[in-house]
Order: sequence, then structure tokens, then C-alpha cells
Amino acid sequence: GGGSFIVWAGICMDARTDLTFVENGSLTAHRYIGEVLLEHVVPFAPFIGANFLLMHDNARPHTARCVTRFLDEVGIQSMIWPSRSPDLNPIEHVWDMLGRRVRRHVPDTIQDLRAALQEEWALIPQEDIARLIQSMPDRIREVLEVRGRNTHY
Repeated sequence: GGGSFIVWAGICMDARTDLTFVENGSLTAHRYIGEVLLEHVVPFAPFIGANFLLMHDNARPHTARCVTRFLDEVGIQSMIWPSRSPDLNPIEHVWDMLGRRVRRHVPDTIQDLRAALQEEWALIPQEDIARLIQSMPDRIREVLEVRGRNTHY
């Protein structure tokens, strides 16, 4: 039936944000600030506390100067990724889990897809997310051992 949206979410050891749907166009740096960072990251950060570290990738909306300035202004530290690096972000594996779960629904419309995403997001066990986050030291160690080439992750 057409239509599209971008889905964003945040994860940590003990919790996750709700899914955020960015609709009606592409995700610009200003939309990233207004619809994701201001609405979801800034309120979520105090829940984590002083150790909060935003891990986003090198997508243009994430690395724009206005986004960097905004994060500095609100006191949110983000992880710096080299431009050519393996994607170690645990949420990529969570997206894969979510995708496999949603494929079982075979949604007919964009509204059905949105509902299936929300339903399955709520059903992903938090323990699975925590396990992925806890695997970060092993992931990094393996990337260093293979000097940035492919790992089994």
C-alpha cells in the first residue's frame, strides 16, 4: 500500500525505550534532534545515570555539527566511531531479532507493520538485550585480534 517510516529505539542493560517512528520524509539532523534526541534520549539519559553513553553510528544525521553541539549542550557523551569500522553496536542484533519476529506477521499495510513492530518489540526478552550488551568486551577483543576483519559476531 506504500508509505515508509524510519524506526529508532534505545537499549541498555535494564531497559529500553519505546519504538520511535519517524514518518513523512527522511531523517535530517534537525529531525534527529527534535524527534529522537529531545523526545527520547534526553529523558532516558538520567535513568541510566552518570555512565550514560550514546552509541549511534556515523549516519549523516548523527554526525552533523548541530547534533554534536546539541549533545554537548545537554551534556550527553556519545561514542566516537572510526569512519571505517565494523558495526559493533548491539542494537543491530536487536534489529535483526525484531525483523525475524515481525516477518512471521506478514503485514499487509504500513499500519499493520507498525503494530507488528510494536508488539514484537515488547516481547523481546530484556535478558537477550542485556546478553548482547555484555558481549561487547568479547566483540571488541575479537575485532582487535582479527585486525578489523570479519568476526563471528
